[in-house]
Amino acid sequence: MAIMASTAISTQGQAPAASADESQPDAIRAYLAPLVSNQTLAGAVTLVATRDRILYLKAVGFRDIAAKAPMASNDLFWIASTSKPMTATAMMMLVDEGKVNLDDPVEKYLPEFKGQMVRAKRTDGNDASAAQGPPALMPANHPIRVREILSHTSGLPFKSKAQPGALDLLPLKDAVKSFAGEPLLFQPGTDYSYSNEGLNTAARIIEVVTGIPYEQFMQQRLFDPLGMKDTTFWPNAEQISRLAQSYKFDDKTKELVEVPIDQLTYPLNDKARRYPMPAGGIFSTAEDVSKFCQMILNGGTSHGKRYISENSLHEMTSKQTGLEGKDYGFGWSVSKDGFGHGGAFSNQMNIDTADGLIVIFMVQQNGTYGTDEGKSIGSTLARLAKELDSPKVADPKAAQAYGQN
Repeated sequence: MAIMASTAISTQGQAPAASADESQPDAIRAYLAPLVSNQTLAGAVTLVATRDRILYLKAVGFRDIAAKAPMASNDLFWIASTSKPMTATAMMMLVDEGKVNLDDPVEKYLPEFKGQMVRAKRTDGNDASAAQGPPALMPANHPIRVREILSHTSGLPFKSKAQPGALDLLPLKDAVKSFAGEPLLFQPGTDYSYSNEGLNTAARIIEVVTGIPYEQFMQQRLFDPLGMKDTTFWPNAEQISRLAQSYKFDDKTKELVEVPIDQLTYPLNDKARRYPMPAGGIFSTAEDVSKFCQMILNGGTSHGKRYISENSLHEMTSKQTGLEGKDYGFGWSVSKDGFGHGGAFSNQMNIDTADGLIVIFMVQQNGTYGTDEGKSIGSTLARLAKELDSPKVADPKAAQAYGQN
């Protein structure tokens, strides 16, 4: 895949050839197609599913504008932080097995976290550190707990100073040690700060407890059993040929510009230099992601196999932050209607427990959309999904299983 970080690509006057799954008109495609023409996005794949079947799976626009390659429904995407619910689910499997307790201190499994310090705050809430020089520190009120690293309330920063650019250049063990060596942003459990470090630390606990690499655990316990055949940290050559090109809207030219995935290292199939990044390093397809979501929507089961308990599912999808306006469970953003997660390049994965619907939107858009229409893509797709000609599948008692009671 060519990376042209400064070349503007125009979609004006172009239309991708219709693939087999795009041949019939529909409301979702009718909504998204003009967004390709007006430079809101290059292309996307939308999937709508119930707990047991896919209602809609179609692509629109281009996988690669310069090559005039149309998007296909089985194209691959970097799903970024949509990886977090998958990693959190893996951790909850170990909670179910009694190998990890949510209230355990992280240092029980990772001794390098002992004696952590916290950046001191002034009475106005700002850092007490001088503009120049080291930060003023104070001891943590309590060791960070497993539940806090899963809910972004541990005080761990987004990334460490050992990760100045790409986030996949350190082995997980070394990356987590660098997290432990830096001060917390706030006293554990008192605030919320979105943190890749937290979910990465959880993944390292998985390794310590199970004795196998995190990526191997994910493959053996989630990806393979669920049939997620295109889900990987290292896309192979065939998968890279299906990888959607990433784009960013250029405010000056008002056009989409090809950009690399700046959080990862190329080539993406290099297992010698690239390491799995649990908080945001997974590549997948819309259909693969739907298999994970269907398992969650089915109460933690898929095709007769239980992956996590109903109790763990309830914990994951219940608000854990205890803070106004910070609605996060364990690896999931939660709301009164359900839960989901987005990614850095604008992909979305949402589960509506009231209607029993899964909506997955796969796109590779770095930064904000360049048009006003982009602001309402999520809400519009949710509405159109509900309007699909499908039977009502919601169970009035289902919401209780997910922390929506």
